[in-house]
Amino acid sequence: MSAPLRLVIADDHELVRAGYAGLLATQPDFEVVGTAKDGAEAVRVCRELTPDLVLMDVRMPVMDGIEATARLADTGIRVLMLTTFDLDEHVYDALGAGAGGFLLKDVTAERLFDAVRVVAAGEALLAPTVTRRLIAEFARLRPSARPAADLAALTPRETQVLRLIAEGLSNPELAARLHVSEETVKTHVSRILAKLGLRDRTQAVVAAYESGLVVPGGNAR
Repeated sequence: MSAPLRLVIADDHELVRAGYAGLLATQPDFEVVGTAKDGAEAVRVCRELTPDLVLMDVRMPVMDGIEATARLADTGIRVLMLTTFDLDEHVYDALGAGAGGFLLKDVTAERLFDAVRVVAAGEALLAPTVTRRLIAEFARLRPSARPAADLAALTPRETQVLRLIAEGLSNPELAARLHVSEETVKTHVSRILAKLGLRDRTQAVVAAYESGLVVPGGNAR
């Protein structure tokens, strides 16, 4: 049996921290190893305890969840953002900083458990959730944040894969669409992330929208 996922919960409300800790503790594959009441404490606790994943509130005193996420970008610790509002520009910035996805705080228990497992495994929590809609919306409001030239290093096949990632396709779906193996897809994804200097699939989706490769509300170019 594999070791349980080690989790940290960062939220400025004590009752929220306790509630999530109690809920997550009901799962045999989860272990809550620490909590934090603000972003600065979250960074310190995460660097000390090196959890697999931190559930990070977006809005906290001292240091918000965006800055805390950015400061953890070099640790390999996955970040799952928690927010009260689905279309929150702060969440968009957090995704760009390296968060693997986000959830609304009124999420169901099963959805929370699934999200923790997905993000901890290194997959992006994108489709068919509200995350892609949020990325598209704020890319529309703040267009061309990433020059299209940034994608010039990609091969035509890699560009195609990036476009499909932005549309929300999983690795098995990509493999089926492109008539290749999942291992080949994983290789393409790894090369895309390396060439663009991105941490994960979520940042790849942000890059695809910001460069104009995928147009919010329209077709990919």
